[in-house]
Amino acid sequence: MTEEHLLREPHHDGSALFVDAPASLGDRVPVRVRVPAGRAERGVHLRQVRDGEPHVVEARLDRADEHERWYVAELDVHNPVTSYRFLLDEPDGYRWLNGTGLHARDVPDAADFRVTVHGSPPAWARDAVVYQVFPDRFARSGGERPVPDWAEPAAWDDEPVHVGPSTPRQLYGGDLAGIEQRLDHLERLGVDVLYLTPVFPARSNHRYDASTFEHVDPVLGGDEALASLARAVHARGMRIMGDLTTNHTGDAHEWFARATSDPTSEEAGYYLYEHGAHVGWLGHASLPKLDHRAPGLARRLVDGPDSVVARWLREPFALDGWRIDVANMTGRYRDTDLTHEVARRVRRTLEATNPDALLVGEHFHDATDDLLGDGWHANMNYSGFSRPVWSWLAPPDGGRRALGLPVPQPRRPGSAMAATMREFAAAVPWTVTAHQWNMLGSHDTARIRTVLGSREAVDVAVGLLMTYPGTPLVFAGDEVGATGEDGEHARVTMPWDRPDRRDDATFRTYRDLVAVRRASTALRRGGMRWVAVGDDAVVFLRETPDERVLVAVARAPWDGVDLPGHLAADVSTLHGPDVERRGGALRVPGTGPSVGIWRLR
Repeated sequence: MTEEHLLREPHHDGSALFVDAPASLGDRVPVRVRVPAGRAERGVHLRQVRDGEPHVVEARLDRADEHERWYVAELDVHNPVTSYRFLLDEPDGYRWLNGTGLHARDVPDAADFRVTVHGSPPAWARDAVVYQVFPDRFARSGGERPVPDWAEPAAWDDEPVHVGPSTPRQLYGGDLAGIEQRLDHLERLGVDVLYLTPVFPARSNHRYDASTFEHVDPVLGGDEALASLARAVHARGMRIMGDLTTNHTGDAHEWFARATSDPTSEEAGYYLYEHGAHVGWLGHASLPKLDHRAPGLARRLVDGPDSVVARWLREPFALDGWRIDVANMTGRYRDTDLTHEVARRVRRTLEATNPDALLVGEHFHDATDDLLGDGWHANMNYSGFSRPVWSWLAPPDGGRRALGLPVPQPRRPGSAMAATMREFAAAVPWTVTAHQWNMLGSHDTARIRTVLGSREAVDVAVGLLMTYPGTPLVFAGDEVGATGEDGEHARVTMPWDRPDRRDDATFRTYRDLVAVRRASTALRRGGMRWVAVGDDAVVFLRETPDERVLVAVARAPWDGVDLPGHLAADVSTLHGPDVERRGGALRVPGTGPSVGIWRLR
């Protein structure tokens, strides 16, 4: 049985095909909705919320042909974040169109479309492919480096310890000069943003327990090594981003040492205390939590040109932005919630120092409330991408633990994956959806090869990663088939001199699909229209005013789908099997596991 397509439903998204981006409060922005010719709507209205009150205006018919009708209405950008949806008056009753689709019932405002006046991330971020490096595990330069007293040196081919006290102490000796020597690998892969997990001195291999924010860890080569790496990255036309923890420091941090030695010091106010003891992040005493009510902390960490945030964005380091560790917990404790205020301050300093810099938060679950304002540009999209993709492509017997949960990961149908993606995307402005960092795994998760169990399943996952709206992030090693049972175990070294540990076919898949994305404006900047959703396959369109690309990803053989022939006079295959013409229709083949990408002219 052939899958039914969804192109009979009206469609709108926040991309340039449907919305003229607002510049400021008071703008009147045309917003458009396309309605297939087969519907019998008597009219279309725009419902927006102004100052908390719904307001409905009629949309006018803008253009029509034998296949569809386009309606347009003026959206009054009356609030910094303005929400709206469309009302279709149909013979059997009215329907609402919002970010999760068409509804023949009343729905809450949570999934309404949104425009924001808070500005967009830098233009380069929309086209980027990010490569995450855990510095200790990527490459050794061969230079002499100090071995700190907390470290347990490891041979490069040793398996990472991931249980017990040695887990954060195992040190392989990767350094920043080693990364610089391997930049050719990043260019061959096609990525153009290098994101480094923390480089500040610490007492662990992950360095999220910084002992100072003033210098680069000598174990990594010190300040000059970062400056040299940044110069080399920029010379290749690439960008480099750092990782900053605004939620806590390590207990060896110079601020905390001052706070504990002198309770009357300014630094004593930088940390949270309860029942006579400092508060540790998630109960870890070694990670004292910062108190963002302290004016001195704001000045030194996030505010102004002399802050930590600003200093590393300037020469000689010139970082192109920050990823903020545990952004969801920054400034939050019991009855204190300063998260949005901290995010605004960080972004204000970022834009004042380098207007072309990017700010991404880490949030493992629902980040909706933290992404509506003028703080983080985007989020590491575990909930809206990683989790649903894992669940759809999990092995039939499941078995492995679900991401962050104490239960096995079930294998779910494509409809569940698509519904989850739509719900999370609908909860934030399109400009956020279009810049979310989508990933198949990171230094905090199991490796995607271990989760899915086969190269074929990973290939399908990479197809989704490179074609879904947002910014793809590749964790170093995934592109050569690295494995790992959990976040710590996944922090394996790169197998530069071990061809037996490299999967060259997986590398070619990543490289080829990165290249397909790079060659398509629609895949980098287009809207998102679901076309068909079945148990074993999903099909969608990415569209700009100048390009239309069709994507089909399948975890197993399926029935295929016939699409209206008017979608394209000509079809060119960018990746995967060819599309057939059958009786005037476009036949998407039911092959699988597979990734098919086609440009429709």
